[in-house]
Amino acid sequence: MAFVHITRRERFSAAHRLHRPDWSDARNLEVFGKCSNPNWHGHNYELWVTVKGEQDPATSFVVDLSALSRLINTHVIDYLDHKNIDLDVPFMKGRLSSTENLAVAIWEQLAGPVAELGCTLHAVKVKETENNHVEYHGA
Repeated sequence: MAFVHITRRERFSAAHRLHRPDWSDARNLEVFGKCSNPNWHGHNYELWVTVKGEQDPATSFVVDLSALSRLINTHVIDYLDHKNIDLDVPFMKGRLSSTENLAVAIWEQLAGPVAELGCTLHAVKVKETENNHVEYHGA
């Protein structure tokens, strides 16, 4: 049976600081540049969640996109939007708030709930800036 992939985009705005607390401010600046600003900085992120599955014979849908959107908002966006990723987001505690780690953490938040919709999580893509994005396909 062939699987069909479908992607839902959501958006959120959040602040963060790339830094390691065990490094000096000078070392953090050397490695992370202006993204290590002690007063934080923010992005208008875009999130693409791609799921895969068989089409429903009655509707041709892989998943109800409204249900997928609600799920993404409940498990991810509500935690991230207009928040400080380093201070306010439970699933990012103890992790450097790089886009790579954010994509992995979002995957971890969504994999189980997406399965409950009758499909499989295929990819999480996080666009941090116009020029930078990360795509994660699970372990």
